[in-house]
Amino acid sequence: MKKIDLRSDTKTLPTDAMRKAMYEAELGDDESGEDPTVNSLEELAARMLGKESALLTASGMMSNLLAVLASIERGDEIITGSLSHINEIEKGETVFAGAIIRPVRNEPDGTIELSRIEATIRARNSRGRNVSLLCLENTHNYCDGNVLTADYTAAAADIAHRHGLRVHIDGARIFNAAVALNVPVIELAGPADSVCFCLSKGLSCPVGSLLCGTKAFIADARRWRKILGGQMRQAGIVAAAGMVGLTMMVDRLADDHANARKLALGLSRIPGIRIQPENVRTNI
Repeated sequence: MKKIDLRSDTKTLPTDAMRKAMYEAELGDDESGEDPTVNSLEELAARMLGKESALLTASGMMSNLLAVLASIERGDEIITGSLSHINEIEKGETVFAGAIIRPVRNEPDGTIELSRIEATIRARNSRGRNVSLLCLENTHNYCDGNVLTADYTAAAADIAHRHGLRVHIDGARIFNAAVALNVPVIELAGPADSVCFCLSKGLSCPVGSLLCGTKAFIADARRWRKILGGQMRQAGIVAAAGMVGLTMMVDRLADDHANARKLALGLSRIPGIRIQPENVRTNI
Protein backbone atom coordinates (compact mmCIF):
# COMPACT_ATOMS: atom_id res chain seq x y z
CA MET A 1 0.00 0.00 0.00
CA LYS A 2 1.36 3.39 -0.97
CA LYS A 3 1.50 5.86 1.90
CA ILE A 4 0.86 9.56 1.28
CA ASP A 5 2.33 11.78 3.99
CA LEU A 6 0.27 14.96 4.39
CA ARG A 7 1.66 16.12 7.73
CA SER A 8 3.56 19.00 6.16
CA ASP A 9 4.83 20.37 2.87
CA THR A 10 8.29 19.82 4.34
CA LYS A 11 7.81 16.16 3.38
CA THR A 12 8.17 16.98 -0.32
CA LEU A 13 10.96 15.28 -2.26
CA PRO A 14 13.10 16.73 -5.06
CA THR A 15 11.83 16.19 -8.58
CA ASP A 16 13.73 14.32 -11.28
CA ALA A 17 14.57 17.68 -12.88
CA MET A 18 16.08 18.84 -9.59
CA ARG A 19 18.16 15.70 -9.18
CA LYS A 20 19.49 16.12 -12.72
CA ALA A 21 20.27 19.79 -12.14
CA MET A 22 22.06 18.96 -8.89
CA TYR A 23 24.17 16.33 -10.63
CA GLU A 24 25.14 18.69 -13.45
CA ALA A 25 25.56 21.87 -11.37
CA GLU A 26 28.56 24.08 -12.02
CA LEU A 27 30.31 24.53 -8.68
CA GLY A 28 32.73 26.84 -6.92
CA ASP A 29 33.56 28.10 -3.43
CA ASP A 30 30.47 29.94 -2.22
CA GLU A 31 32.19 31.40 0.84
CA SER A 32 34.43 33.26 -1.59
CA GLY A 33 31.46 34.19 -3.79
CA GLU A 34 32.74 31.91 -6.54
CA ASP A 35 29.92 29.38 -6.93
CA PRO A 36 28.17 30.40 -10.17
CA THR A 37 25.04 28.39 -9.46
CA VAL A 38 24.59 29.95 -6.02
CA ASN A 39 25.19 33.39 -7.51
CA SER A 40 22.56 32.76 -10.18
CA LEU A 41 20.02 31.58 -7.61
CA GLU A 42 20.60 34.59 -5.35
CA GLU A 43 20.27 36.96 -8.30
CA LEU A 44 17.03 35.28 -9.42
CA ALA A 45 15.54 35.37 -5.92
CA ALA A 46 16.38 39.04 -5.45
CA ARG A 47 14.89 39.91 -8.84
CA MET A 48 11.68 37.95 -8.22
CA LEU A 49 11.09 39.64 -4.86
CA GLY A 50 12.16 43.10 -5.99
CA LYS A 51 15.18 43.41 -3.71
CA GLU A 52 18.78 44.41 -4.39
CA SER A 53 20.43 41.25 -3.14
CA ALA A 54 19.83 37.80 -1.65
CA LEU A 55 21.61 35.21 0.46
CA LEU A 56 21.25 31.42 0.37
CA THR A 57 20.89 29.93 3.86
CA ALA A 58 20.33 26.47 5.26
CA SER A 59 16.80 27.07 6.55
CA GLY A 60 14.00 29.56 7.07
CA MET A 61 14.81 29.76 10.77
CA MET A 62 18.39 30.73 9.94
CA SER A 63 17.12 33.36 7.50
CA ASN A 64 14.86 34.84 10.18
CA LEU A 65 17.69 34.89 12.71
CA LEU A 66 20.04 36.57 10.24
CA ALA A 67 17.34 39.14 9.46
CA VAL A 68 17.01 39.96 13.16
CA LEU A 69 20.78 40.14 13.67
CA ALA A 70 21.18 42.46 10.68
CA SER A 71 18.24 44.69 11.66
CA ILE A 72 18.55 45.43 15.38
CA GLU A 73 20.89 46.33 18.21
CA ARG A 74 21.08 44.08 21.26
CA GLY A 75 18.26 44.85 23.67
CA ASP A 76 15.92 46.13 20.96
CA GLU A 77 12.34 44.91 20.82
CA ILE A 78 10.64 43.12 17.93
CA ILE A 79 6.92 43.30 17.30
CA THR A 80 5.44 40.13 15.88
CA GLY A 81 2.17 38.23 15.96
CA SER A 82 1.34 36.16 19.02
CA LEU A 83 0.86 33.08 16.81
CA SER A 84 3.82 33.75 14.53
CA HIS A 85 6.47 31.10 13.97
CA ILE A 86 9.05 33.55 15.31
CA ASN A 87 7.15 33.91 18.59
CA GLU A 88 6.01 30.30 18.95
CA ILE A 89 9.10 28.41 17.77
CA GLU A 90 12.09 30.72 17.34
CA LYS A 91 12.38 32.49 20.69
CA GLY A 92 15.66 30.76 21.45
CA GLU A 93 17.22 32.13 18.30
CA THR A 94 16.06 35.67 19.00
CA VAL A 95 17.51 35.45 22.52
CA PHE A 96 20.86 34.73 20.88
CA ALA A 97 20.41 37.91 18.85
CA GLY A 98 19.75 39.87 22.04
CA ALA A 99 16.24 40.73 20.88
CA ILE A 100 13.14 41.01 23.05
CA ILE A 101 10.00 39.72 21.37
CA ARG A 102 6.89 41.81 21.93
CA PRO A 103 4.00 39.60 20.72
CA VAL A 104 0.78 41.28 19.62
CA ARG A 105 -2.45 39.33 19.20
CA ASN A 106 -2.97 37.73 15.82
CA GLU A 107 -6.40 37.80 14.24
CA PRO A 108 -7.71 34.49 12.83
CA ASP A 109 -6.73 35.62 9.32
CA GLY A 110 -3.08 36.03 10.32
CA THR A 111 -3.10 39.81 10.45
CA ILE A 112 -2.33 42.03 13.43
CA GLU A 113 -4.77 44.90 13.80
CA LEU A 114 -3.05 48.01 12.48
CA SER A 115 -4.18 50.04 15.48
CA ARG A 116 -2.54 47.48 17.78
CA ILE A 117 0.74 47.77 15.90
CA GLU A 118 0.76 51.54 16.27
CA ALA A 119 -0.34 51.43 19.91
CA THR A 120 2.36 48.90 20.79
CA ILE A 121 5.08 50.98 19.15
CA ARG A 122 3.95 54.13 20.96
CA ALA A 123 3.60 52.38 24.32
CA ARG A 124 7.01 50.72 24.20
CA ASN A 125 8.79 53.85 22.97
CA SER A 126 7.15 55.94 25.71
CA ARG A 127 8.70 53.60 28.27
CA GLY A 128 12.18 54.05 26.89
CA ARG A 129 12.21 50.82 24.91
CA ASN A 130 13.73 50.81 21.44
CA VAL A 131 11.34 48.99 19.13
CA SER A 132 13.21 48.50 15.88
CA LEU A 133 11.60 45.70 13.86
CA LEU A 134 8.12 44.57 12.81
CA CYS A 135 7.90 40.94 11.67
CA LEU A 136 4.96 39.70 9.60
CA GLU A 137 4.29 36.15 8.39
CA ASN A 138 2.86 35.27 4.96
CA THR A 139 1.31 32.74 4.60
CA HIS A 140 0.54 32.33 8.29
CA ASN A 141 1.32 28.83 9.51
CA TYR A 142 -0.65 28.82 12.77
CA CYS A 143 -3.56 30.82 11.35
CA ASP A 144 -4.70 28.11 8.93
CA GLY A 145 -2.35 29.11 6.12
CA ASN A 146 -4.12 32.43 5.65
CA VAL A 147 -2.57 35.09 3.43
CA LEU A 148 -1.70 38.72 4.02
CA THR A 149 -2.74 40.95 1.13
CA ALA A 150 -0.43 43.47 -0.48
CA ASP A 151 -2.63 46.30 0.81
CA TYR A 152 -2.44 45.06 4.40
CA THR A 153 1.32 44.58 4.21
CA ALA A 154 1.78 48.07 2.78
CA ALA A 155 -0.38 49.61 5.51
CA ALA A 156 1.47 47.78 8.30
CA ALA A 157 4.83 48.69 6.78
CA ASP A 158 3.80 52.34 6.51
CA ILE A 159 3.06 52.46 10.25
CA ALA A 160 6.36 50.78 11.07
CA HIS A 161 8.41 53.01 8.78
CA ARG A 162 6.80 56.19 10.12
CA HIS A 163 8.06 55.19 13.55
CA GLY A 164 11.53 54.25 12.32
CA LEU A 165 11.07 50.47 12.40
CA ARG A 166 12.26 48.08 9.74
CA VAL A 167 9.89 45.44 8.40
CA HIS A 168 10.76 41.78 7.86
CA ILE A 169 8.45 39.22 6.29
CA ASP A 170 8.80 35.59 7.29
CA GLY A 171 7.67 34.44 3.88
CA ALA A 172 8.44 30.75 4.18
CA ARG A 173 5.39 30.17 1.96
CA ILE A 174 5.10 33.60 0.34
CA PHE A 175 4.84 32.02 -3.11
CA ASN A 176 1.76 30.16 -1.87
CA ALA A 177 0.34 33.52 -0.83
CA ALA A 178 1.06 35.03 -4.24
CA VAL A 179 -0.59 32.11 -6.03
CA ALA A 180 -3.63 32.21 -3.73
CA LEU A 181 -4.07 35.95 -4.28
CA ASN A 182 -3.16 35.72 -7.98
CA VAL A 183 -0.64 38.54 -7.68
CA PRO A 184 3.10 38.73 -8.45
CA VAL A 185 5.14 37.84 -5.38
CA ILE A 186 6.99 41.15 -5.75
CA GLU A 187 3.77 42.95 -4.70
CA LEU A 188 3.69 41.07 -1.39
CA ALA A 189 7.40 41.56 -0.70
CA GLY A 190 7.69 45.14 -1.92
CA PRO A 191 6.74 47.06 1.26
CA ALA A 192 9.18 45.12 3.45
CA ASP A 193 12.84 45.89 4.05
CA SER A 194 13.67 42.19 4.08
CA VAL A 195 11.88 38.96 3.28
CA CYS A 196 12.81 35.31 3.34
CA PHE A 197 11.26 32.24 1.75
CA CYS A 198 11.86 28.51 1.88
CA LEU A 199 12.85 26.29 -1.00
CA SER A 200 12.18 23.04 0.87
CA LYS A 201 8.42 23.28 1.33
CA GLY A 202 5.97 23.51 -1.56
CA LEU A 203 8.78 24.23 -4.01
CA SER A 204 10.03 20.67 -3.30
CA CYS A 205 13.75 21.35 -2.95
CA PRO A 206 15.73 19.21 -0.49
CA VAL A 207 17.06 22.12 1.55
CA GLY A 208 17.51 25.87 1.59
CA SER A 209 16.06 29.33 2.12
CA LEU A 210 16.70 32.74 0.57
CA LEU A 211 16.94 35.98 2.53
CA CYS A 212 16.43 39.09 0.40
CA GLY A 213 17.04 42.79 1.09
CA THR A 214 19.35 45.67 0.30
CA LYS A 215 22.98 45.08 -0.61
CA ALA A 216 24.14 46.50 2.73
CA PHE A 217 21.63 44.37 4.66
CA ILE A 218 22.65 41.18 2.86
CA ALA A 219 26.35 41.95 3.36
CA ASP A 220 25.71 42.16 7.10
CA ALA A 221 23.60 38.99 7.04
CA ARG A 222 26.38 37.21 5.16
CA ARG A 223 28.83 38.23 7.89
CA TRP A 224 26.48 36.86 10.56
CA ARG A 225 25.97 33.65 8.57
CA LYS A 226 29.70 33.03 8.72
CA ILE A 227 29.83 33.76 12.46
CA LEU A 228 27.08 31.18 12.97
CA GLY A 229 28.95 28.59 10.91
CA GLY A 230 26.33 28.69 8.20
CA GLN A 231 28.59 29.31 5.24
CA MET A 232 28.79 26.56 2.64
CA ARG A 233 31.45 25.70 0.10
CA GLN A 234 30.28 23.99 -3.10
CA ALA A 235 26.67 24.92 -2.38
CA GLY A 236 25.72 24.95 -6.05
CA ILE A 237 24.40 21.43 -5.57
CA VAL A 238 21.74 22.90 -3.29
CA ALA A 239 21.24 26.02 -5.40
CA ALA A 240 20.66 24.00 -8.57
CA ALA A 241 17.53 22.47 -7.06
CA GLY A 242 16.46 25.96 -6.01
CA MET A 243 16.73 27.21 -9.58
CA VAL A 244 14.38 24.45 -10.71
CA GLY A 245 12.03 25.21 -7.83
CA LEU A 246 11.74 28.90 -8.71
CA THR A 247 11.44 28.39 -12.46
CA MET A 248 9.25 25.27 -12.60
CA MET A 249 7.38 24.73 -9.33
CA VAL A 250 5.71 28.02 -8.40
CA ASP A 251 2.72 27.78 -10.74
CA ARG A 252 1.89 24.25 -9.64
CA LEU A 253 1.36 25.43 -6.05
CA ALA A 254 -2.21 26.07 -7.21
CA ASP A 255 -2.59 22.29 -7.50
CA ASP A 256 -1.58 21.91 -3.85
CA HIS A 257 -4.19 24.46 -2.82
CA ALA A 258 -6.90 22.74 -4.84
CA ASN A 259 -5.98 19.35 -3.39
CA ALA A 260 -6.01 20.75 0.16
CA ARG A 261 -9.52 22.14 -0.37
CA LYS A 262 -10.67 18.84 -1.87
CA LEU A 263 -9.28 16.95 1.12
CA ALA A 264 -10.91 19.37 3.56
CA LEU A 265 -14.26 18.99 1.80
CA GLY A 266 -14.04 15.20 1.96
CA LEU A 267 -13.08 15.21 5.62
CA SER A 268 -15.96 17.56 6.44
CA ARG A 269 -18.39 14.87 5.29
CA ILE A 270 -17.12 12.33 7.82
CA PRO A 271 -19.18 12.26 11.03
CA GLY A 272 -17.21 13.45 14.03
CA ILE A 273 -14.74 15.58 12.05
CA ARG A 274 -15.19 19.34 12.29
CA ILE A 275 -13.54 21.36 9.55
CA GLN A 276 -14.43 24.42 7.49
CA PRO A 277 -13.38 23.77 3.88
CA GLU A 278 -14.20 27.34 2.87
CA ASN A 279 -11.39 28.57 5.14
CA VAL A 280 -8.72 26.52 3.33
CA ARG A 281 -7.05 29.14 1.15
CA THR A 282 -3.63 27.59 0.60
CA ASN A 283 -2.04 24.24 1.42
CA ILE A 284 -2.61 24.26 5.21
